[in-house]
Amino acid sequence: MKKIISAGICLITTVTLFAQTDSTKKPTTTFTYSADVYYRADLNNALNTTTNNLTSFTNSKNSFELGMASIRVDHSFGKIAATADLGFGRRAEEFSYHDGSGYPTGNGNGFNTLAAIKQLYISYAPSSVLKFTIGKWATHIGYEMLDAYANRNYSMSYGFSYGPFFHTGIKTDISLGGKSAFMIGIANPTDYSTTTETNKVIIAQFSTGTKNDKLKLFLNFQGGNDFNQIDLVLNAAVSNSFVINYDGTIKTVKTNGTNNSWSSNAIYFNYDPTSKFGFALRGEYFDDSKNVAGVNSKIFQTTLSGNIHLNNLTIIPELRLDDASNTIFVKSGGSGTKTDASFILAAVYKF
Repeated sequence: MKKIISAGICLITTVTLFAQTDSTKKPTTTFTYSADVYYRADLNNALNTTTNNLTSFTNSKNSFELGMASIRVDHSFGKIAATADLGFGRRAEEFSYHDGSGYPTGNGNGFNTLAAIKQLYISYAPSSVLKFTIGKWATHIGYEMLDAYANRNYSMSYGFSYGPFFHTGIKTDISLGGKSAFMIGIANPTDYSTTTETNKVIIAQFSTGTKNDKLKLFLNFQGGNDFNQIDLVLNAAVSNSFVINYDGTIKTVKTNGTNNSWSSNAIYFNYDPTSKFGFALRGEYFDDSKNVAGVNSKIFQTTLSGNIHLNNLTIIPELRLDDASNTIFVKSGGSGTKTDASFILAAVYKF
């Protein structure tokens, strides 16, 4: 504890010294706003109590739904920066599912305003190769993002839905020269904004790429006392209009002395023949045959999305097919089935 306090005093002193040298610099502030709404139809036409949806943010059917209204503020002054990213709606509450009333189980921590805080962190960069960040931020693991405008498909993958959403803690980013960098940090248990748990989670990332950014690699990790997760993301720009992305992840959990795991392998083909229109095809193989994530099946899902750009507005018509090894979906008559099909029409606006 004495070492931690001493290190904190040294850090505060260093921040003060550097802040004095930044006093002549002007602060900068950036605002980002977004909103998304959607309609999802379950083509299996299952019973009213069944949505046949096992992934995040689209747990509805035959209903017009509000996704999320979001406002993000980024402010920097010399070597110090802060980000406040707020979201309102079911998407934000599902993202911070341990906060507030607790989505969807009702076992939340009672701090309702925490559910609206997507990200809140402060950064200090004493040099161009080193940066410290403390607070809550979206996870580095995986390819997909919380904000709808940051994804080409509107529905989410299984890998995203059962992987981490965010981390609350402290991390250090280190530039290794060129396109390579390393991040390491310590955080609360995964997806907890606040906790009384003494056990913490170690997070890390190694990233690199080619000089022209045509190929990028991100090797990600999180681990605690009873679990670990390794994730690999690859981005390849084949041409100005065609990009291929891959996200492979495996999470191993120790229960009663036995290690079991779930895994996801997803590949994304993004093609934009014009600046006004593009296609996004996602194929994913999700293996939860050990019932670690609670799905208890192997699933192959294929999602084809259109991206129609009208200035700041993106219209996303989407067709999704899920094919499972077990009867985890429901047909119109109420009997179980291994397959499901759904259609989504979404509108995403960023300004």
